[in-house]
Amino acid sequence: MSTPPDRPDPRNNPWQTLSTRLEFENPWFRVTTHDTIAPDGHRPTYGKIHFKSQAVAIIPIDADHHTWLVGQWRYTLGEYSWEVPMGGSPLGVDPLESARRELKEETGLTAGRYEQILTLHTSNSITDEAGVVFVAEDLVPGHPEFDETEVLDIVRLPVRDAIAMALDGRITDAISVAGLLAVARRRNLW
Repeated sequence: MSTPPDRPDPRNNPWQTLSTRLEFENPWFRVTTHDTIAPDGHRPTYGKIHFKSQAVAIIPIDADHHTWLVGQWRYTLGEYSWEVPMGGSPLGVDPLESARRELKEETGLTAGRYEQILTLHTSNSITDEAGVVFVAEDLVPGHPEFDETEVLDIVRLPVRDAIAMALDGRITDAISVAGLLAVARRRNLW
């Protein structure tokens, strides 16, 4: 089995952009259309969603090897979703600062130690959104400070159970699944 090569130099991008049009913008993202020349010479029109924040996710782990999940109704999916605590970090703001805020806001927890374990792109065929996942430890309980639009359920459970939920489809949020699998691999839980 061979190892994939490192990323190529971005100056060697084989795509050419002929024009870009703004289609829609709101406080959270903008949608643009790009007329391009593809590497094979075809001229596709590409749509791109640019988020004005990056995603930050936090997997809190206590001394008993338990974590916390947040449950909420996701309007865009039309279904309920269990996820690790997460939120947005405005571009230009330290993601760790945003992770601290989100953990406190959604669970009431504060952490004495954070480790960034993963950086990812959520759906790179249509968006440039990036996500960062942290593990938070040395936890101190407190009271959640939900956003005014949030109605959240919070559950504490063994990390192994959360990983099982990611593997069996009870957790479908991509950042949560990737983060939990990264924890499983790093801690030899899978």
